[in-house]
Amino acid sequence: MYLGMNAETGRALSDELHIKQSVKDILTTPVGTRVMRRDYGSLVGNLIDQPNDGGTRLRVMSAVVMALTRWEPRIEIIGVDFAAENADLSVTIEAERTDIPGQPWTFSIPIDRRRP
Repeated sequence: MYLGMNAETGRALSDELHIKQSVKDILTTPVGTRVMRRDYGSLVGNLIDQPNDGGTRLRVMSAVVMALTRWEPRIEIIGVDFAAENADLSVTIEAERTDIPGQPWTFSIPIDRRRP
């Protein structure tokens, strides 16, 4: 069990909500923008405006897996998919929590394409 804190309110978060908050932070932080930790984040932001074709889909899924494998040790990735609609991107992740093996968990993370 993890003790997590909501980044906006400072209130306590359940394990799963804290992991989702962390995953969203990792995926929406461009690599090279975090002071003192330049390699933190993901390349997803660099791929958002690319054509929605098979190559881009593969690069987005790869960027998600690489970033989460490196920066979120509480989950092991089983699968990744995403859907793009208008200005929004939603990444769906199937994973297992490392503290509760054998119980796949699927969740979606919205990523706003308009975010600078």
